[in-house]
Amino acid sequence: MLTFRPGRSDEPPGRDLLDQMLSHLAEIYPGWAQNPGSATHPEQMVAPHGVFLIGYDEEERAVACGGLRPLPDDGVAEIKRLYVADDARSRGCGRALLAALEDAARALGYEHVRLDSGPEQAHGQALFAAAGYEPIAKYNDNHIATYWAEKRL
Repeated sequence: MLTFRPGRSDEPPGRDLLDQMLSHLAEIYPGWAQNPGSATHPEQMVAPHGVFLIGYDEEERAVACGGLRPLPDDGVAEIKRLYVADDARSRGCGRALLAALEDAARALGYEHVRLDSGPEQAHGQALFAAAGYEPIAKYNDNHIATYWAEKRL
């Protein structure tokens, strides 16, 4: 069971989780650190049009994070920086985080959410498909992404 609270991606504990995520991405995508792809700035994932959620376990340890930012298309937000710490995986944390971000998107008035992921993130893609995300055409220039999807809220 996780409790989600808004935080910032550029302050602890959000920054600490993102550092772990970046290390993980550098491991599964060699050379990624030199060319990390699309930039998401902390200010894009704060009120009034975005959010950055941090998931805390029963011991109040920050174990998951994810953000939501507006896209230029009306009524569409993008889920970014979805990450679950190694020791919290395979316990439903990713599913809970995704649902919390979707709830936040609804509360902010978005009608659709989009996301992308790369070829080495098959578990994430399975999670997204199980949550009702439908594959769509490429909507950004993320050079690592091979999967783009959208869900109507």
